[in-house]
Amino acid sequence: MTTEATSSPAPQTPVPGAVSAREKKNRRQDSGGVRGWFGRQNPWVRAGLMVLFAVLAFLLPYVGEIPLIGPQIVTQGIDWPSALFNMSYYVLLALGLNVVVGFAGLLDLGYVGFFAVGAYTVALLSSPDSVLRTEWGWTAAVPIGLAVAMLSGLVLGYPTLRLRGDYLAIVTLGFAEIIRIVATSTETLRGDRGFSDIPHPPGEFADGKPIFGVADAVPYYWLGLAVIILVILGVRNLDNSRVGRSWLAIREDQEAAEIMGVRTIKYKLWAFAIGAFIGGLGGVMFAGQQGFMNSQTFVLQFSILVLAGVVMGGSGNIAGAILGGALISYIPDRLRGIQDPIWHTDLFGFRFAIFGAVIIVIMIFRPQGLIPSRRRAMELKDREKEVAPIE
Repeated sequence: MTTEATSSPAPQTPVPGAVSAREKKNRRQDSGGVRGWFGRQNPWVRAGLMVLFAVLAFLLPYVGEIPLIGPQIVTQGIDWPSALFNMSYYVLLALGLNVVVGFAGLLDLGYVGFFAVGAYTVALLSSPDSVLRTEWGWTAAVPIGLAVAMLSGLVLGYPTLRLRGDYLAIVTLGFAEIIRIVATSTETLRGDRGFSDIPHPPGEFADGKPIFGVADAVPYYWLGLAVIILVILGVRNLDNSRVGRSWLAIREDQEAAEIMGVRTIKYKLWAFAIGAFIGGLGGVMFAGQQGFMNSQTFVLQFSILVLAGVVMGGSGNIAGAILGGALISYIPDRLRGIQDPIWHTDLFGFRFAIFGAVIIVIMIFRPQGLIPSRRRAMELKDREKEVAPIE
């Protein structure tokens, strides 16, 4: 007599720190505040609210025309649409760095390097000042810029796979400085002279005038906002997938993640590559709008500002990264043209002191960030309970 063995599917190895989609939904609905209220709404209501929010964001360039409210919000020393475009690529950079720092827990102090790689690739391929003399259009150069930026993320990520914490931060800092020094010292990248006449994105109105010109920054802001929406959708899908759960496991406890079968090398490279891609996306948009760039554009201070925005907004949370990126751009631009009442000097000169004071206040009274991820907020609450004095 022969017996047939019935095979059952092998149980999947659970990812440490993983949360199922149903558990996430229940947590969202059970929580209080705006997030809990939003999670309890019908999916069609949530979709409608998100569309409404996107429409309002597209109308932001015209908020200055609203009596009483507009003048209190818009910038003075720089035109409002240009300030909004600046805000858009800062938000993009914050979203990209949030993937590396917030989701995967990899401290990156050289994120401006990926921004520079994307911008310089477009400049080399499209500017008449380039030694390549290719003079491609902006649209043709963008895919190459994004591919080179993503490749640079892999090049940086692979040698640093075994590094963590401060050691990883030092290596990434060195990467950004290498990019800056090479850009300053080599004739190919033209140092402080930079690249001029970088073409703008294509497109014309019915009367033949270019959509993306020099005088009007509104189309650039709309383009940036559309790109941000696409990036948010992509990052959110990744965060809710096995990739996001693996990042969470690596961030919480890398040794435990490896024991449970998470391929940490693979997913850390994913984080570096995706973060570099988004950083390069900000760089190609910056080059297309400015039309000029040089090595002084990509200083270390840029990386520190973006990291401060991620921490201030709420590391590990997409909404927090958006808010933090918007604030680090808006606050300095809002200070332009405002005179202090004592020395009668432009407050823009004190922007870093004011910005630093704002960050210190936030870190004292809300260390988890303005819009923290739920896990980060719970971690800080547990830590406060552990150090609370016993009466």
